Amino acid sequence: MSAQSTTTGQVLEFKLGEETYCVSIGYVTEIVDVGELTQVPNAPAHVEGVMDLRGRTTSIVDPKTVFGIRDDSEGQRIIVFDPDIVQDQGAAGWVVDEVYQVVQVTPDQIDQSPANDSGSIRGVVKRDDEFVIWVDPAIVHSSQ
Repeated sequence: MSAQSTTTGQVLEFKLGEETYCVSIGYVTEIVDVGELTQVPNAPAHVEGVMDLRGRTTSIVDPKTVFGIRDDSEGQRIIVFDPDIVQDQGAAGWVVDEVYQVVQVTPDQIDQSPANDSGSIRGVVKRDDEFVIWVDPAIVHSSQ
């Protein structure tokens, strides 16, 4: 398989609040249930804590805080990202409300984000009568 284009490929869809988001599946190493988190004193507001995943200390981030989503529902799953995308920050995962599915997206399904100052939003995927917000965790973590 050739190198993926930045605008097509397989994405993992997940729920944050009332909206559906997605990330490129290539960034994802596993999906786990939310377990016991250890709070870290003086951590940034978006860091929920850390947990041990297969012997590696993994920072658990709340993307709702990062993206300014006002929703009090408890996350049920953690999407664990490839440590290479968070550079020197070590392993990281996002706590999300629900993980849906992996889907293929094509260029004709993607619109540029209307307002994306940080670059963390790759675009908006149009599917049937809904929109899925495509976020880039590598950019999210490099800007935190």
